[in-house]
Amino acid sequence: MDNIILIGGGGHCRSVIDVIELESKYNIFGIVDIEEKVGTVVSGYEVISSDDKLELLSKDVNFALVTIGHIYNNSARKNLFKKIRNLGFVVPTIISPRAYVSKSSSILEGTVVMHDVLINSQVKVGRDCIINSKALLEHDVNIGDDCHISTSATINGGVNIGDNCFIGSNVATKESIEICSNSFIKAGSTVR
Repeated sequence: MDNIILIGGGGHCRSVIDVIELESKYNIFGIVDIEEKVGTVVSGYEVISSDDKLELLSKDVNFALVTIGHIYNNSARKNLFKKIRNLGFVVPTIISPRAYVSKSSSILEGTVVMHDVLINSQVKVGRDCIINSKALLEHDVNIGDDCHISTSATINGGVNIGDNCFIGSNVATKESIEICSNSFIKAGSTVR
């Protein structure tokens, strides 16, 4: 298995660790976080460095993934994604073996598909997205880059979601609507 480093050691990182371990494609080399957390342990993996030393790590490890969550502000996540790509890291797509992804759908680099997600036919998901546990993406959905589709959200057929959107838990959308870039849809909303 190839080594991978995870950038960000909070709650989202712990959830991603569970998916990576279950997927069994990568060996977690360590976690990168703020300087004060170096030497601590997250779900059995050591915080080995701070993000200002990523260039040094790129000499030893080829794969990296941003594991900071996205709720109100996505700037740290987006900036780290750009940084690791510019440093030459390979940024994989991580998909839980407990998720279903149609063979006609596409998911770009840096996106994590969590447990029990259902992605149906002809769905396109951009870069650096979080598709969180039990989300449903129906046929012909398009999701831009840097989005977070939260737990148990239902995105119905033909919906287009722009870049940098947060779709809260248990959101349900009407089919064939547009959600513009930088939208924040609070949990439990119905989007018509």
